[in-house]
Amino acid sequence: MPLLPKEPSDLALAPVAANIDHNLARLRDMSVEQIDYEVTLQLNYVPRRKDATERAECIRDVALRLVHMHGWHAEVTEDYARLRLTGGSVPIELALSPTIHDYIVG
Repeated sequence: MPLLPKEPSDLALAPVAANIDHNLARLRDMSVEQIDYEVTLQLNYVPRRKDATERAECIRDVALRLVHMHGWHAEVTEDYARLRLTGGSVPIELALSPTIHDYIVG
């Protein structure tokens, strides 16, 4: 049985998820070093602590860059393998690549 929209924000999920996935697609096939450079370039920010939590926040920020969220919220999951979108009737998780995961965990 298909899921039907239950909240107005559910109607905005497809463009939000598609735009985030588009931003992540640029990073998925890069090396860890290339991801580090791209994150610094896109965010115009060099992480200070360089720990997994801060790198996960940077990946989230790159993924959300220029995306109108329409009430949705995004966080990298605790295992650093997915980006979880919440804010509608159901959450959705977008997979990060193994290389993005490696970048986050260091």
